[in-house]
Amino acid sequence: MINCSIHTGKSRAVLAIMLLTSAVILQAVPVVTAADAPKPASKVDSKRLLGKWVRPDGGYILEIKEIGKDGTLKAAYYNPRPINVARAEFSKKDDTLTIFIELRDVNYPGSKYNLKYDPKSDRLIGTYFQAVQGETYDVEFSLSK
Repeated sequence: MINCSIHTGKSRAVLAIMLLTSAVILQAVPVVTAADAPKPASKVDSKRLLGKWVRPDGGYILEIKEIGKDGTLKAAYYNPRPINVARAEFSKKDDTLTIFIELRDVNYPGSKYNLKYDPKSDRLIGTYFQAVQGETYDVEFSLSK
């Protein structure tokens, strides 16, 4: 019986030392959260948007000529004649490039494109709101070669 209580006493002492050692080690190791982790470098360059983009379902052309540092685009739109681009903007969040184009011209009273660049397929994919009909269509553009 005495042996048992001595053994139990040793076990408690060893356990106390292990717990104390663990506490000291945990205090020495810094905790890294997702917010502290370095952000990966952006892989998609906004310059990838420059060029003539063609909608295969009708030959419509969206030409992106310049990209402003303030998020504006200098853009042109053809069907096949030029259509006035009232507003052209882009944004970049994480690795997603988004384009907004508003058309204001005869038969284009506020028609709008909302597009995202898909780097895997090298296409602009999104929706087109046709203001005259009040309908929205899924669309895509491919870069003209």
